[in-house]
Amino acid sequence: MRKSRIPREWMMVTVGLLLYGCASAKDVQILDKEADRLYAQNDANRKDVESLKKEFSALRQEIQRDLSTLQKENQNLRADLSLRIDTLQSEVRVLTSGVEEYKAVAGKPSKELDRMREDVIYRTKILEEKSKSIEEQNRVQEERTKIIDDRLKSLESKIDQFAKQADSDKSDLARQKESAEIKTSSTGAASLYKDAYEAFQKGDLEGARRKFEAFLKQYPNTELSDNAQFWIGETFYQKRDYEKAILEYEKVIVKYPEGEKVSSALYKQAIAFLELGDKTNARNLLKRVIERYPQSEQAEMAKKKLETIK
Repeated sequence: MRKSRIPREWMMVTVGLLLYGCASAKDVQILDKEADRLYAQNDANRKDVESLKKEFSALRQEIQRDLSTLQKENQNLRADLSLRIDTLQSEVRVLTSGVEEYKAVAGKPSKELDRMREDVIYRTKILEEKSKSIEEQNRVQEERTKIIDDRLKSLESKIDQFAKQADSDKSDLARQKESAEIKTSSTGAASLYKDAYEAFQKGDLEGARRKFEAFLKQYPNTELSDNAQFWIGETFYQKRDYEKAILEYEKVIVKYPEGEKVSSALYKQAIAFLELGDKTNARNLLKRVIERYPQSEQAEMAKKKLETIK
């Protein structure tokens, strides 16, 4: 799996823009596209994490079944071994008693006694071999359990790494993008937009939504207006309220048809429909992204996503 990393050149450009306050609308558009790509990749990472979790759960169930089967086998083997030992001990006691009686009468062992002794030795040998076989089975099962435990730890580590990397990359790039956007806006609009976006970054989705709505009410037609509408859709998407998210993304498309967020809104609508199990609408929207915005990053992501829809 690819891990998103911010190139050093981007970091230098962004820092320069922040230091000298020279960010342009074109810079915002470039960073905006990169943020959209990262959010889409973050969705893919989340899918991979969920897939790994399912694999982890299936593996855990397999281990539990194996352990249960092994416990039953061990119980059966122990019961069989215990029964054989009891039987052998009983036979030895009977044999010992008979030998003592015979010695008392004859004063020396007979051929029958030698045969019985040989039989006892033979049975003891079989019992020892059976015990060794059980020990070997236990050793093999312990090795197998250790291998499975190692696999579980490896999967847990991968899940943690994917989740941490996705969150880190998303936060870093989004902060740089939004900082550049705010620099290009008027002071009042920038302050209100920044406040709303910071709430979104902190995970206060309800608060962020209210602040973005207040921003749009006061500044309905600025360079950041289509962004604000898009983030309102994202607050619903993050809460898995996909139906409302689709409606809010639609407002981006209708109200700001020339804005830079239209391709992103179309793509996220498709993903939301896919989450709802509506593959037909998802396919149609992905094709629409490819047809209307063939040179966009969303178009490339749409092509890859279409290949995964069966």
